[in-house]
Amino acid sequence: MNKIIRSNQEWRKILDDEQYRVCRLKGTESPFSGQYYASKAEGVYRCVCCNALLFSSQTKFDSGSGWPSFYAPANEEAIETRDDYSLGMKRTEVLCKVCEAHLGHVFEDGPQPTGLRYCINSVALGFEADI
Repeated sequence: MNKIIRSNQEWRKILDDEQYRVCRLKGTESPFSGQYYASKAEGVYRCVCCNALLFSSQTKFDSGSGWPSFYAPANEEAIETRDDYSLGMKRTEVLCKVCEAHLGHVFEDGPQPTGLRYCINSVALGFEADI
């Protein structure tokens, strides 16, 4: 996958204020506020910044956290993780490997078969319904 590198000015032209705050400044949307946290629609979720395939509705589950949650990415090659100590504790940040957009965090309290919970900001995602 080819990396997409843009300046902050270029990202500001492409993204709305909330998308920029979350994806480029590593913000978080309020729980239960995002458009996809309760969605049951079938399809795929893509990076709002670069359109990379990230997650499928087939691995989406209701974690009760208020954010869309997935137990596995649809495309392992499009996801990158990094240690995050920003709140004084260790968490694992999830980023789009193509454009380095902040997507959310992954936790080890998800369902089987992976035991993982990718807790992703709705604003970082675009949705493409199955046809």
